[in-house]
Amino acid sequence: MAKARVGLYDTSGEALKRTHLTCPKCGPGTFLAEHGDRRSCGRCGYSESKSPPAPKVKAAKA
Repeated sequence: MAKARVGLYDTSGEALKRTHLTCPKCGPGTFLAEHGDRRSCGRCGYSESKSPPAPKVKAAKA
């Protein structure tokens, strides 16, 4: 039995729009799960952060 795809598509009139991103490794048809701070693929384990990485600060030499 196929899982329900509730919330993955938005139907506005005659158009069908995807609401989630697809996995860059698995390809079209595999969506990334939306978490609070990241997106992840349940199939291959790919994960990406929603926020940009913090800038690296070099420590001052004493």
